[in-house]
Amino acid sequence: MTVQAGTREKAGQRHRSKVERRGKFLYVNGEKLYLRGVTYGTFRPQADGTMFPPPEVVEADFRGMVEANVNAIRTYTVPPRWLLDLASSFGLYVLAGIPWEQHIRFLDDRRTRRGIECAVRDAVRSCAAHPAVVAYLVGNEIPAQIVRWYGRRRIEQWLRRLYRIAKREEPGSLVAYVNYPTTEYLDVSFMDFACFNVYLETRERLQAYLARLQNLAGDKPLVMTEIGLDSRRNGLERQAEVLDWQVREVFAEGCAGAFVFAWTDEWHRGGYDIEDWDFGLVTRDRKSKPALATVAEAFAGVPFSPLRAWPLVSVVVCSYNGARTIRDTFAALQRVDYPDFEVILVDDGSKDATAAIGREFGVKVISTENRGLSNARNTGYEAATGEIVAYIDDDAYPDPDWLHFLAHRFIEGDWAAVGGPNLPPAGDGLIAECVANSPGGPVHVLLSDIEAEHIPGCNMAFRKAAPEGRGGFDPRFRTAGDDVDFCWRLSDSGARIGFHAGAIVWHHRRNSVRTYWKQQRGYGRAEALLERKWPEKYNAAGHFAWAGRLYGRGLTTALGRGAGRIYQGQAGSALFQSVYQPAPGVLASLPLMPEWYLAVLALAAVTALGALWTPLLAAGPLLLIALAAPLAQAALAAAHATFPDRAGIRAWPQLLLTALLHLLQPMARLSGRIEYGLTPWRRRGRRLALPFGFTESAWREEWHSIEGRTLDLASSLKRQEAAWRPGGDFDTWDFEVRGGMLSSVRLLSSVEEHRGSHQLVLFRVWPEISNFALGVIGVSSGLAVAAGIDGALPAAAALALIAGAITLRSIWEAALAMGAVKFTIEEYRDAAK
Repeated sequence: MTVQAGTREKAGQRHRSKVERRGKFLYVNGEKLYLRGVTYGTFRPQADGTMFPPPEVVEADFRGMVEANVNAIRTYTVPPRWLLDLASSFGLYVLAGIPWEQHIRFLDDRRTRRGIECAVRDAVRSCAAHPAVVAYLVGNEIPAQIVRWYGRRRIEQWLRRLYRIAKREEPGSLVAYVNYPTTEYLDVSFMDFACFNVYLETRERLQAYLARLQNLAGDKPLVMTEIGLDSRRNGLERQAEVLDWQVREVFAEGCAGAFVFAWTDEWHRGGYDIEDWDFGLVTRDRKSKPALATVAEAFAGVPFSPLRAWPLVSVVVCSYNGARTIRDTFAALQRVDYPDFEVILVDDGSKDATAAIGREFGVKVISTENRGLSNARNTGYEAATGEIVAYIDDDAYPDPDWLHFLAHRFIEGDWAAVGGPNLPPAGDGLIAECVANSPGGPVHVLLSDIEAEHIPGCNMAFRKAAPEGRGGFDPRFRTAGDDVDFCWRLSDSGARIGFHAGAIVWHHRRNSVRTYWKQQRGYGRAEALLERKWPEKYNAAGHFAWAGRLYGRGLTTALGRGAGRIYQGQAGSALFQSVYQPAPGVLASLPLMPEWYLAVLALAAVTALGALWTPLLAAGPLLLIALAAPLAQAALAAAHATFPDRAGIRAWPQLLLTALLHLLQPMARLSGRIEYGLTPWRRRGRRLALPFGFTESAWREEWHSIEGRTLDLASSLKRQEAAWRPGGDFDTWDFEVRGGMLSSVRLLSSVEEHRGSHQLVLFRVWPEISNFALGVIGVSSGLAVAAGIDGALPAAAALALIAGAITLRSIWEAALAMGAVKFTIEEYRDAAK
């Protein structure tokens, strides 16, 4: 058994400061703290009512724990002061559980509720300010049937109340609730960290569920407060084997702590000693089981075994005038706990001290003229010698275990790229905190709990071989969009992108409204560049929809979106109960688009025409609704924003500024999109052809597959930079080519099979005017006629002009799309000869 060095007295010196939460991990005295724990209790009460064994037994237990590399215990009853003192002397932290009647209908009786509140209040008072207490647990596994009886909202409100009571008694403390898979859907994100009791006996299922729980925990630590296996039913050797990989998997997936259930087989519940379960690492008479040595060895290598072989990693920092923040980046990289990595600074023509700071820290510096972010990334990649190339921005700095978690994900699977979360650091100021709660920040998009569709450029890593044959990063993306483009190219080639919740970097947010506006305008320009390169991913309005789910702070939720449906099983019997959130509808999503502000201007113009013809004033209420929608969304988003706790009070300036940023962000995006041509009135195409449907054919001497034909047609459209998209599984056409927002042309292909593998490929083409265009033409024409009949000739002329302009524009766009399609068919016919 590995023995942890140090005497009791020295061990006790390690946690004179309170434990604090930083992102997804716990820290004490500036050092990361991994809780390597065991559960302790519940025990048969002593004659004096004490819920723990006599002090001499507890002292012997604690000594054995320290020898087994345990540094924390979890109690299910409130620990007396003498036990906390004893734990402190051994260097043990305590998760103090507060018991109450959670298995009954506790919300029905006012006296019961008050009793629970008093129990929480008294428990925190009795332990307050003790250095051994890492956190208070104000609840444990409220039964699913009780939650179902009251409804999730009432239970969440009740737990929030207990949380606030504990916080009032000891404002600087950490408070959590222990959940379990059967009530996974409870939203207790207001707690300081997430706790789960999980018993899974296969490694693959545990790994997958840990990844899920990490995404549920968000940017807060995840602690597994119970893992274990019953040795009575499974045998001593099986218990040791399972606990070995359970402990290692928990920490490998980025958890902040793990508590093995339990220290001893001795267990008392409901007035009875439990004799038919043996989950302990030691027996009831404190004899060691094989699992004790196994757990001790696993705890000694937290979060990863020092004997594990790790690949060389090249860390690339690309910077243009980043001297203000890049010193923090290099200082943090010096604290990264990874055995084999190099750091490369690509100074992209900086005019400040960026390069000098890099040389000061002894990193490899490559200075170039200013060529943009993508070129800088490519330069760093070419200079890298590692098997893995990891990128971090010059305004970000990594967690000490950042590279370990990235490399672990690469080692465990066939991933071409891996990324992790980026979190805003505390202390950047009020504006930065508000920006962190505003839209437009770098977020990751997940297809599953460990597979990503997109990872942000501030925290992404690639196998060195991944960019080969793909042309590296596209130089057209000078400031943003490079990461999206490269992720899309990886996915299109069949490569997989991984995600690890523990591989976090701290990423400074903009600290002024002006720089935030500038950043979002830049993102709008990047969207325009992406749309030109990837038109098949964008709709007619110039927006694309991620296939996966976005994770991060500041996301604006569509109005009217419900709380989702909970999978509960028959009569609430499912062991794993999750929330399934439907995607918002089209109408609910429209106010989230930057172009919504153009719709507001259009309604304002129609309302203004009411001065010429009074019936048009009926657009006034619609204008008010259009204005109210983003205001309501901004207010709702600000109300759900999370800020550092300042005596439990959120200042009104923070809320107001956050709401304002939610309104400004789409305006900034719209500005950037319009500047680079991504507008609703954009046109795409170089050739014109009469917009009439036709049928064509092409004779092939050699057989050609459907997939090959589709690829050839798509390649032709790409070369023309046409705006196109392939047909879906339920569409009766193969391609749709847009000339603009109002009109498109659809192409259907088929084939006649002839002898000798000859084929006659058939093409049918027809134009389509969008329902939006038809609606605008119809409404404006009808109103023009009505205004003319009413004698309001100026208004009638204006409305007729609108109808005519939309009609001509629709025809023109159809002609542009038809030109692209005809050229594509001609290319295909020529290639078939």
